[in-house]
Amino acid sequence: MQLRCCLWQGPATMDSAEFRRRGKEMVDFVADYLEGIEGRQVYPDVEPGYLRPLIPTTAPEEPDMFEDIISDVEKIIMPGVTHWHSPFFFAYFPSANSYPALLADILCGAIGCIGFSWAASPACTELETVMMDWLGKMLKLPEAFLAGQVGEGGGVIQGSASEATLVALLAARTKVTRRLQAASPGLTQGAIMEKLVAYSSDQAHSSVERAGLIGGVKLKAIPSDGKFAMRASALQEALERDKAEGLIPFFVVATLGTTSCCSFDNLLEVGPICNKEDMWLHIDAAYAGSSFICPEFRHLLNGVEFADSFNFNPHKWLLVNFDCSAMWVKKRTDLIGAFKLDPLYLKHNHQDSGLITDYRHWQLPLGRRFRSLKMWFVFRMYGVKGLQAYIRKHVRLAHEFEHLVQQDPRFEICTEVTLGLVCFRLKGSNRLNEELLERINSAKKIHLVPCHLRDKFVLRFAICARTVESAHVQLAWKHVAQLATSLLATPRD
Repeated sequence: MQLRCCLWQGPATMDSAEFRRRGKEMVDFVADYLEGIEGRQVYPDVEPGYLRPLIPTTAPEEPDMFEDIISDVEKIIMPGVTHWHSPFFFAYFPSANSYPALLADILCGAIGCIGFSWAASPACTELETVMMDWLGKMLKLPEAFLAGQVGEGGGVIQGSASEATLVALLAARTKVTRRLQAASPGLTQGAIMEKLVAYSSDQAHSSVERAGLIGGVKLKAIPSDGKFAMRASALQEALERDKAEGLIPFFVVATLGTTSCCSFDNLLEVGPICNKEDMWLHIDAAYAGSSFICPEFRHLLNGVEFADSFNFNPHKWLLVNFDCSAMWVKKRTDLIGAFKLDPLYLKHNHQDSGLITDYRHWQLPLGRRFRSLKMWFVFRMYGVKGLQAYIRKHVRLAHEFEHLVQQDPRFEICTEVTLGLVCFRLKGSNRLNEELLERINSAKKIHLVPCHLRDKFVLRFAICARTVESAHVQLAWKHVAQLATSLLATPRD
């Protein structure tokens, strides 16, 4: 019996021949966009709600032409785009972008697997396991974090550092709950939950606080020291106070490279306390982690051996496009034990073989994309030396900007410049610096965001774009200095 295809194909449906043609056009469009991005205004001139009046209120009944869609991209979408890959974008932290990663994403979309288990697409699972070992070795992580052939640990790609922190907290919560119930079978989960308490530095990212909210546990901020780092003495004091009140400390987040100022919690002090107190130690190195592939920055990770889990974002600074957040655990059974559910329709013959893992047990969602392809392409096409050179270039540019600031007596550097972030401000009031930032971002020649360090309003200058060069840094500083001159010349009340 001959099977007949009865699927309707409208007149504008794209077949493989047209896909080849349009695909080449799209690659040219993307290449032209990235090559010419320096000529675009880095921050858009639009107001909230700008887009809705520009498009129909309902989807078209008949197919549109590809040419019309591309035309609308330039007319409707681009005017509202903040150009994160512009060499004049110095806000937040980098968002990685490279041609090999873009090509890998095309392949990922074409394969289109939903890699929740080994059986769902063996290559999707196995390449991720190997790529996470590759990256772990680039960082010189302790062997316990690697999967290898027989290891108890291993790595997984999460969507973001926020997800990784939440996953670690939930795994730690499950682990301590089961341990306490094993020792005291009469203890209910509710009785334990109301006493659990987690800790992080007062400089930790807001996503850590959100993880506590979602996880239903108390999260306490440990006061940081003069260098904005969490130290042993402050953590120990909080632990003793909370234990005296009958609380159960169970989880600590140490940050390496805080968002505000790129400060580093003291792992060599905090780690042993966590091990002694049987608390899960999670390391959030979302931005700074990429730099640890360079030998001269690897010491910033010293103390990782005390951690239960470690995470950083290759999609920030390692040329792997979003989303790709790398997380390792020493004992993968800690994650699997917290999240494993095995309905019959997801089971397969090899899941208990011990040779593979099913990543659906390592994360919050069920489905997952073939994200390791991006790592494979980038690592092979740049090589470790190429990635190291990229990191070093950004750090050099940050120090170049730092030197320019230091030469101007009107300004001050607010924290040590370790990697690619410079925190600076005009000497004077917070209001003066708020006005300077307002003028900088209103001019839209460069883009910056601020932070608060204690009671000071501070400007952050982060080296972000893959294409940024010394000339862009020099122009950015010249622009800032000119705006500061104008501001200081303005009569003030």
